[in-house]
Amino acid sequence: MADPTPSPTPLPVFDDLRAESDELDVLVAELTPDRWTLPTPAPGWTVAHQIAHLAWTDHSALLAVTDAEGFRVLVEKALAAPDSFVDEGAEEGAKLPPAELLARWRDGRSALGRALRAAPDGARFPWYGPPMSAASMATARLMETWAHGLDIADALGVTRAATDRIRHIARLGVRTRDFAFSAHGLPAPAAPFRVELISPAGERWAYGPEDASQRVTGPALDFCLLVTQRANRADLALRAAGPDADRWLDIAQAFAGPPGAGRPARGEGTP
Repeated sequence: MADPTPSPTPLPVFDDLRAESDELDVLVAELTPDRWTLPTPAPGWTVAHQIAHLAWTDHSALLAVTDAEGFRVLVEKALAAPDSFVDEGAEEGAKLPPAELLARWRDGRSALGRALRAAPDGARFPWYGPPMSAASMATARLMETWAHGLDIADALGVTRAATDRIRHIARLGVRTRDFAFSAHGLPAPAAPFRVELISPAGERWAYGPEDASQRVTGPALDFCLLVTQRANRADLALRAAGPDADRWLDIAQAFAGPPGAGRPARGEGTP
């Protein structure tokens, strides 16, 4: 008799999330204790805070996928302290010895990866914003891992080569266009945009109708830096055609929560 429960569909984003995490792991695995305390571009956050935040958010995501009631309790705590709960989670983890923090992050992301792969097709899970599918959850985790990995690399004076794994972040950045407008109290444009990006490997990634009057073009890396607010628009080679597209590049963000402060332009402060 056939198994009535369909097997989950394996998705490339699951493998890309694991690869992104493993690459960051290599960057921090052999750090001496003093290097864990180096400041990163995020005010008040050290390298340890960055990894602690990833571990904390992985744990939150794991609860969302496997323990809806446990995640509900987390949401209640977040609502009780909306301006501090993220920093508090990072601060708690950053106090751990580096080896313990590293082990916690590794165990948590492995458990989350297994849970996402085992999720049935079509399942949706609660989050701090709208419910998400397993693929969307993995995409959000990849985005955060990549973005916080950049912060760590900046602190260590390391340049990380971009890979085509950022295609997931680019697509998320396009899909969150309307959210970015609403986060700033602005009505979302009625017309679709055309976004054309050049990938790290030199391929063209295109989104939206070809004849759209509102257009964004440029390197995919720069677009991902923009929507994760890891670089100032003034320092990026992105071009907008049309007033709505131009406005979007000033406010774009692919992450949940209130609008971020962004990064100053080079020469205006800490990059």
